[in-house]
Amino acid sequence: MRHLFPLLLAASIFTSCTTSDTQKPLPLIGTWQLISATSTERDSIFSTFNPKTKMIKIITPTHFAFFNHDLTQGKDSTNVVFAGGGGEYTLKDSIYTEHLQYFNIREWEDHKFEFVVKIKNDTLTQSGVERIEKLGIDRVIVEKYVRVN
Repeated sequence: MRHLFPLLLAASIFTSCTTSDTQKPLPLIGTWQLISATSTERDSIFSTFNPKTKMIKIITPTHFAFFNHDLTQGKDSTNVVFAGGGGEYTLKDSIYTEHLQYFNIREWEDHKFEFVVKIKNDTLTQSGVERIEKLGIDRVIVEKYVRVN
């Protein structure tokens, strides 16, 4: 019993000295469905959301992936859509940086895109710049997703 008190005291001091992160990490992990998207190029803002397609983004602790396809399963030849990509990401505070390693438009691969992410209730808002100089792409995008799970 005499040795128990110093052991408990040491354990108490040790646990009280450990640092705890008071800022709760954003709950990004899960599956998200795109519900709106806008793009700003030069002085023009326009919607890039297509209600004839469905896009999801899947975020794991280390990777992201996105898939977009038309809702007619390719049967409407005027609106055949399939896009998919993914890679690793980092998250520091609300700065979410995607390293696009895979994409069906191969010229986009090996680029990094930095976004600010915010989550309110079941909605994820992602905003930032898409810039690929050699393709002439330079725009600000804002995407909103609703949590699927």
